[in-house]
Amino acid sequence: MNQSGRPSVSDSLDVAGERIRTIVERIEHIEEEIKALNEGKKEIFQEAKGEGYDVKVIKEIIRLRKQDKDERDEHETLLDVYLRAMESSEPEQSKAA
Repeated sequence: MNQSGRPSVSDSLDVAGERIRTIVERIEHIEEEIKALNEGKKEIFQEAKGEGYDVKVIKEIIRLRKQDKDERDEHETLLDVYLRAMESSEPEQSKAA
């Protein structure tokens, strides 16, 4: 505190510095947890691959499960429409090949 009894700039910096340190350390801790979780996920995918499962298909299932049914249905409908549109616009040479 300065002579007037008010907190000085250095006091404010000490408080702010401690708060910033706490925030940074919490974020660093979460980043470490995320890294460990990602390693665990990687190990599970390796396990699945070792048992003969197609990891790309498993990842697709996970992605689809994150969507609600309406969103999934819309995606599947658009995919079908786009594929049909592409197939109907293919040149005759491509169809013969």
